[in-house]
Amino acid sequence: MLQLTAENQVQTWLARFGAALEARDVAGTTALFAQEAYWRDLVCFTWSIVTHEGRDEIQAMLAERLGDTAPSSIAFEPGTARETDGGGAEAWFRFETALLRGRGHIRLVDGLCRTLLTSAIELKGHEEKAGPRRPRGVEHGAERDRPTWMDLRRREEEALGTTEQPYCVIIGGGQGGLALAARLKRLGVPALVVDSLARPGDAWRRRYRSLCLHDPIWACHMPYMPFPDHWPVYISKDRMGDWLEMYADAMDLHIWSSTTAKGAAYDPVAQEWTVEVEREGRPVTLRPKQLVLATGMSGAPSVPSFPGAEDFRGEQCHSSAFRSGEAWAGKKCVVVGSNNSAHDICADLWEHGAEVTMLQRSTTLVARAETLFRFIVGKLFSEDALAAGITTEQADYTAASRPFAMLAELHKPLYREIRRHDAEFYARLEKAGFMLDFGEDESGLSLKYLRRASGYYIDVGASELVASGQIALRSGVQVARLLPDGLELSDGSKLEADLIVYATGYDPMESWIAQLISPEVAERVGHVWGLGSGTRRDPGPWAGELRNMWKPTRQEGLWLQGGNLQQVRFYSRFLALQLQARMLGLDVEPRDPRGLAR
Repeated sequence: MLQLTAENQVQTWLARFGAALEARDVAGTTALFAQEAYWRDLVCFTWSIVTHEGRDEIQAMLAERLGDTAPSSIAFEPGTARETDGGGAEAWFRFETALLRGRGHIRLVDGLCRTLLTSAIELKGHEEKAGPRRPRGVEHGAERDRPTWMDLRRREEEALGTTEQPYCVIIGGGQGGLALAARLKRLGVPALVVDSLARPGDAWRRRYRSLCLHDPIWACHMPYMPFPDHWPVYISKDRMGDWLEMYADAMDLHIWSSTTAKGAAYDPVAQEWTVEVEREGRPVTLRPKQLVLATGMSGAPSVPSFPGAEDFRGEQCHSSAFRSGEAWAGKKCVVVGSNNSAHDICADLWEHGAEVTMLQRSTTLVARAETLFRFIVGKLFSEDALAAGITTEQADYTAASRPFAMLAELHKPLYREIRRHDAEFYARLEKAGFMLDFGEDESGLSLKYLRRASGYYIDVGASELVASGQIALRSGVQVARLLPDGLELSDGSKLEADLIVYATGYDPMESWIAQLISPEVAERVGHVWGLGSGTRRDPGPWAGELRNMWKPTRQEGLWLQGGNLQQVRFYSRFLALQLQARMLGLDVEPRDPRGLAR
């Protein structure tokens, strides 16, 4: 009976919604939303990634876009309706626009829409070359001098970037660049990946020896090719690197490895980029129409400059350059920092017999991986979720259906429960002197990640070493200066050190834009990542979406691809569709008042 009740609510609302949209009735459509409603659009109406908050913003968007978008064919997805708390309902539906096929999700409260997601699936008439649209691969019969697949592949590789220019150049051959390149390949968009390292996956292989993914395997699949189902829950960095190399080969991607991007400039008259690269020691000029920076969501390593650094007789390195604690057995090592990399490196040094001290300069959010999995991650990404019919794709869409503006209030009670569950664990850490936080507004790790992508540790074992004193801890102090044999701290105390590792994070992504293109373009694009929450390292104003990610920026033809494996898998679809539409010459002017405001 409850299922019927939910389905009736949904079917009734969708019928009214569809009729109002097809009648181009802006006021009538807007009236179907609650006063405090959210409409999150992934490309369908806005040709961007935008959340409209409240009836006024929804009505303004519809007034501009309803006529040209021409939504139609709204159809409930059978079996997806369910009741929510308070007698509301939620469900999934399909629809079309003049250009796209899409998928949507609604949450109803008192008969009105509280949240709406509209997400693009494919351009009509330009679908992925997959399934029934896959190429034959061969024409049966006899033909003299017939080229083989390898012949054709070599011709493509020899032409791309020389006699034929790629439509899109992707700088960065990690998971973000490869995921996007795979999407573009299936959409028929010529793309070239440029990466400074020798082999796909090297960005993982060259990290510290003990590194494993901190997210479980179900959240980390690449597009089109899930990991084998016998692989472990947490994947080692070398295995991940090998998988990415295999993925690049299996997806038939065009990659220039050992190629460094030296500079880029946009010509607004020709509407193309000039990208200068050095490929295996020789300069090459590329002229793509679109340029994607897929080097992650951060810039260069942020290395602090301390007085006396030039006099220190030991070794110093940033965490990105640390490989293994093997050479430091019996040595005194200090790790400056207290987030993910700091904990992992401290544990690696301890495992190799080093005498390790963590220097914690500010509070850190810590959450045990097992607890996060139990209370949050495993609800969507787990064997139990799969058994309940929640596929990876369904989990991605479900996560996307929650507007960012609602997440803080949704996560606060979850983290109160986590703190109660792990109360003894947190008490032991605090007794050891570790300075904890749970976000400025107590909203937890996910919001810290979305706002600033730093300030937390997903505990996979190092916290026990800190709590037990096996990793020494100095907290609440700063580095005053380096000495020839160690560090002097702000309280006047000293630490001896043979090795100092700076686990101090990275510069913001805009610093990489300034270096590669120009400071003027970096300033025009503005802050990258974050929601504009006004919390530390996430300056306002409120953006409602992750700033400049996977959507048009204020620099024509410049796009940013990054985030964790789940994000690059899911959002690469929408970035690829935006690029494909531009290659096809479609009218796709973005509407993003917050994101593109000057």
